[in-house]
Amino acid sequence: MNQSSNPDAHIEGKVSGREKTHSAAGALWAIETLDARYGARGKLASRVLAYVIAGHHAGLDDWNQGLSERLSGADALAELAEVKAEKPPLEILDVGNFIPDLSGIPGGSAGFALWVRMIFSCLVDADFLDTEAHFDADKSVRRAGFPSLGQMNLALTAHLEHLASSSGISNVNAHRAKVLRQCQTQAALPPGFFSLTVPTGGGKTLSSLAFALNHAQAYGKRRVIYAIPYTSIIEQTADVFRYALQALGSEVLIEHHSQADAAERDETARSRLACENWDAPLIVTTNVQLFESLFATKTSRCRKLHNVANSVIVLDEAQQLPPQFLQPILDVLNLLVKHYGVTVLLCTATQPALNTTEYFDPSMNLRGLAGVREIIAEPDDLFDALKRVDVELPQDWNAVTPWAEVAVRITAEDCVLAIVSTRKAARELHRLLPPGTLHLSALMCGAHRKAVIAHIKARLVAKSAGIDLEPLRVVSTQLVEAGVDIDFPAVFRALAGLDSIAQAAGRCNREGRLPGRGRVVVFVPPTPPPAGHLRKAAQACISSLHGHHTDPLARGLFADYFRQFYAAVDLDAKRIVPMLTVQPDLAVQFRSAAQAFRLVDDEDSATVVVRYAEHAQEIDKLLASLAVDGPARWLMRKLQRYTVSIHQRLATQMLAQGSLTLPMPGLYVQVNAENLYDPQLGLVLEADVFNPGGFAI
Repeated sequence: MNQSSNPDAHIEGKVSGREKTHSAAGALWAIETLDARYGARGKLASRVLAYVIAGHHAGLDDWNQGLSERLSGADALAELAEVKAEKPPLEILDVGNFIPDLSGIPGGSAGFALWVRMIFSCLVDADFLDTEAHFDADKSVRRAGFPSLGQMNLALTAHLEHLASSSGISNVNAHRAKVLRQCQTQAALPPGFFSLTVPTGGGKTLSSLAFALNHAQAYGKRRVIYAIPYTSIIEQTADVFRYALQALGSEVLIEHHSQADAAERDETARSRLACENWDAPLIVTTNVQLFESLFATKTSRCRKLHNVANSVIVLDEAQQLPPQFLQPILDVLNLLVKHYGVTVLLCTATQPALNTTEYFDPSMNLRGLAGVREIIAEPDDLFDALKRVDVELPQDWNAVTPWAEVAVRITAEDCVLAIVSTRKAARELHRLLPPGTLHLSALMCGAHRKAVIAHIKARLVAKSAGIDLEPLRVVSTQLVEAGVDIDFPAVFRALAGLDSIAQAAGRCNREGRLPGRGRVVVFVPPTPPPAGHLRKAAQACISSLHGHHTDPLARGLFADYFRQFYAAVDLDAKRIVPMLTVQPDLAVQFRSAAQAFRLVDDEDSATVVVRYAEHAQEIDKLLASLAVDGPARWLMRKLQRYTVSIHQRLATQMLAQGSLTLPMPGLYVQVNAENLYDPQLGLVLEADVFNPGGFAI
C-alpha cells in the first residue's frame, strides 16, 4: 500500500519482517551529511538531529543501549540505502546555509535535555498537524474559536465586580477583595517566579486566575496553564472558571486530565484530540499531565511541550509538589522561567520552602527557585485577619487515641469532618460511627466521590439555613484537603504533616460564618502514618511544633517544617537529574528518565472498573463498547470515572476468585455482583487491601 495515501502514514509498521520506517534513514542521513561537511562540529549537531528525527514516531530514546545501537543496525542501514535509491529531489536534501552551532543552547549543558525535547515537541506536533491538514483540511478550523486571553480578562473582571457587589459584607469577603486587588496590581511586575500565599478560603482560585490573565496580557504570554495536584478537584476548578467566564460561551478552556470526557471518535492518526498539544489560551490540567509532559519522550505526550513556552503556569496547592521528584521539577521550572519566557505562580496557603538550601550532606542540597516574589504585601497580617479556627494539639505526641475514643468524640458533634491518612483507617473509623455517617476515599470511583461531595455541600448549605436538623458526619482520607470547598464547624485530623493539618483546617469555618472560631482537633491515631513521605511529614510536623506555644498554623512555622521535611527526603529518588545530564558526546538517557519520572507509580497497582450502581447503565454501555471496539482513547477516558486502583497482588487474587475479569491487559473489571461494590464505602476487598505503602487516599 502506498504509505503517502494512508491516513496512518506517519504511524510506521512492519513490512517484509522488519520495521518499515523513514525516521532511521533521516537520522542517518543527517549524521552522514553533517559529519562529512563540518567534521567534529557537525558530529555534535547531527547527534541532536538524530535524536529528534529517529524518535519522531517512537519517541526520544537513550543514546547508549538505545538509539546508537538502532542506527548502527542492519535494518537502519538498509532503510537508508532504500531511500537513497529512490533519489529524493535535491531541494529536499539541500542543507542550505545551515551552520551547526551549539553555543547558544538555552541553559548550556544543564539545559541541553530540555532544549532537545522542545525541538522534538515542535517536530512531532508539526508532523501531526501536517498529516491532519492533509487528510482533514477542516480540522484546523475546528481547533480555533477559543476566546482570547484579553477577552477572558474582561469577562473575569466583570464577573468579579458582580460578585463584589452582590456578596454580603463580611471580614472574609473584605480580605478576599484585598487579595484580588494585589493580584491585579502585582501582575504588572516583570515575568519570573511569584508566590501567592493566602489562607485557605481567601479567594486565591479566582485571584490567581486574575493575576495570570493580567500578567499574560501585559507581557504577551500565549496561554495560561493552571495545574492542580488531584484529579478529584480539577473538575471543580474548571467549573469555577467556566462559570466566571460564562459570558464568553461554554468553550472557554481545555480541561485535560485522565477523567475528562472525550467525544466518541475515530482514533486514527488523523484524529488526535485538539487538547493534546495545548494549543488554547487557557488549560486546566493536573500536575501529572504537566510535569510528566515536561519530561516525556513519547510523541503524543511530548507534542504539547513547546506550547508551554511563553506561558503563565499557576501551580495550585504548590505544597503538593511530589518531594521525591522535587529537584528535577525545580530544575525544569528554573529553565522555563529563565530561557523560555514562562512565568510561574506558586499558589497555596502553606508555601513550601523552595529556596536554595545546603545541608551537611551535599548530595541532599536543594537547588531552589531563583527570585520568587510574594504578591501579598503583608501575608502575616492577612493570616491573622483570616484566622477562623483554633487548633487543639495532643498534650502528649506519644499517646495514641484508640479509634473507639475518636468515634465517641466525633459522635458528640452535630456537624463534623474527620480526616485520616489511609483507606483502612477511614473504614475502621466509619464502622464505629452511627448509621448515616458519610465516607470518602479512593476506593470509591471518581463518579461516586463526586456525587458524595455534592451531597455533602448541599447538606452543609441546608444546615447553615437551619433546614437540615440531622447530624452530618463525614470520614475521609486526605483527598478532601486540597481544593474541595466544604465548610464544617469542627474538623478532626489524624497526625500528619503540618501542611496537611493546615489544609484540613481550611475545611473548617471556611466562610467565617460561625459566631466564634471553628475547632480543629489533631489526634495521634492508633497506627502511625504509612512509612515513607507521610510518616516523615508527620515527624517533621512534631519536630517543628515542639516547644512552640503559639498558633500551630502561624505562617512562619511552615518554612521550618518544610526544611526539616525536605532534609529527610531524597529529592531525586529516581535519579532523574543524572539521567538527563548530558555527556561530552551528547549522550542523554531520555527514555530512561521519562520512564522513571512517573508521579503516579502504577507498577505495583491495578486499575479496576467498578460497578457503581448509580451509573450502572452507563458503565455497561462503555464495557460493551470496549468489547467491540477495543481501548479507544475516548472510551478509556470515560471509563476512568468508574475506576479504582488497588494493589496488583489483590487484583490477581480477586481474578482467581472470580471477583474480577481481565478483558484486556492492565484493565480489570468487577463482576456484576452488587455485594462487591458498597454504596457507601466503594470497592469491597479483603482486609489485606489496606497495604499502606501505596494507597494512602
